[in-house]
Amino acid sequence: MCKGIGLDVCEIARMEKVLQDDRFLTRYFTSGEIDYIRSRGTGAARSLAGLFAAREALGKALGGGIDFDLKEAEICHTESGAPFYRLSGKLRERVGDNRLFLSVSHDGGIAAAVCLLESAS
Repeated sequence: MCKGIGLDVCEIARMEKVLQDDRFLTRYFTSGEIDYIRSRGTGAARSLAGLFAAREALGKALGGGIDFDLKEAEICHTESGAPFYRLSGKLRERVGDNRLFLSVSHDGGIAAAVCLLESAS
């Protein structure tokens, strides 16, 4: 059963401006995510925008906006490139046994992310 859904968009050009700001990156992203962003070369801002939108979408799916430590919602990728959430700390406790699904897309200078929160039972 669907318990929540969140959608967010992020302008890629906006992320190009903060891409070189190490304080921004270390404040909101894990070291693994920063390594991933930097590994993307010319697509770094695009990836950064997708990760940022994914966090915002999660907050909306939970119904409370961004009322959690953003680093507790790490965005990882499978071998095939599909994104997924790796939760930790209080956020992991809050989500409990519920499942999260994530989809991220990019087009026309925009990154979009959708998060679905599904009941475990």
